[in-house]
Amino acid sequence: MALRLVEIILPESEKESFKKILENDAVIGFWKDTSGESGNLIKVLLPVGETEPFLDELEKTCGHAEGFQAVILPVEATVPRYEVKKDEEEISPEEKKKALLRVSREELFSDIKDSMKFSRVYIAMVVLSTIVAANGLMRDNITIVIGAMVIAPLLGPNVAFALATTLGDLKLGRDALKINISGLFIALVLSIGFGYFINFNQYSSELLARTEISISDVALALASGVAGVLAFTSGASSALIGVMVAVALMPPLVTMGLFLGSGNHSLALGALLLLLTNVICLNLAGILTFLAQGIRPRTYWEAAKATRATRTAIILWAVLLVILIAVIYYARG
Repeated sequence: MALRLVEIILPESEKESFKKILENDAVIGFWKDTSGESGNLIKVLLPVGETEPFLDELEKTCGHAEGFQAVILPVEATVPRYEVKKDEEEISPEEKKKALLRVSREELFSDIKDSMKFSRVYIAMVVLSTIVAANGLMRDNITIVIGAMVIAPLLGPNVAFALATTLGDLKLGRDALKINISGLFIALVLSIGFGYFINFNQYSSELLARTEISISDVALALASGVAGVLAFTSGASSALIGVMVAVALMPPLVTMGLFLGSGNHSLALGALLLLLTNVICLNLAGILTFLAQGIRPRTYWEAAKATRATRTAIILWAVLLVILIAVIYYARG
C-alpha cells in the first residue's frame, strides 16, 4: 500500500482542534515532537488515498493559524511493514468507491507545476528537442525521432492547462498557456530555419507519416491524453515516457516548420492538422480524466468557478474536435 507522511508544524493554540482530526480512522499512526519557536511538530502516517481528505480537514480546522504548515512526503517503505487490518478488508463497496485512488490535490498540483517552469532549462529542452526531431525527420530515422518524443517539453504545459481548467485556477492557466505558446513558437521558428537553409528529402517516410491524419489518430491522442493524466494522478511519473511517445507534439510541429521553411505549404497543412489533433485531444482527455478522478477545488466558492470553467472548456474543446474531424473527412474525401 502506498503511504504518505504528513509533517505538520502546529501552533500551540490549535492543539485541541487537531486532536479531533487525529481521531480519523484513516490515520495509521502519528508522532509528536517540538519545533522550537514554531510550535509542535507532528508526523502523521496515512494511506495515499486518504491524504487529500485529511489535508482538507486539516486546512479547514487549522489553516487560519499563524505559523501553521504541512509538508507531504512519500514513504518508500516501513519497518515493520504496514499490514492491512481485518476491519479494512471488510470495507463496504460504497466506502471503497469513495476512497481516492490517486495522489492528493496538493501533490498533483506541485508535480504538474514543476513540469512547466519557464526557465533556461525549459528553453534549452525545447531547442534540443527541436534539433533532435528535425535531424530524425530529415534523416528518416525513427530512433532519433523517438528521442525527441521522450524529451517532450511541451507535454507538461498542456497537462497543466487541463488541470488549471479543472480547478478554475486562472493563474496556473495563464502560466501554462504562456509557456506552451512560447515553446511552440521557439520550436516552430527554429524548424522553419532548418527547412529554409537545409536541403532535405521532403518525401521521407517519417515526414510524410506526420502529414497524414485519420480518425485512428484522434482515438490514439485521446487514449494517450487519458494515460498521461493517470500517470500524473497515480504518481507514476516513469509511465509518462510511453505517453510522451504516443501523443508527441514536437514531431508534427517540427514537420510543419520544415515544410513551411522549404515552401511546401500543402504538406505543412497536414502536419498542422496532426498537431492540432494532439493538442485538442490531450486537453479534452485531460480535463475529463481529472474530473473522473475527483479533482476538485477544496472550497465551495472555488468549486463553482471551476465548474463554469470546466463546462466551457469541455464544450470548446469538443466543438474544435468535431470541426477537426469534419476537416479530416473532407481532406480525405
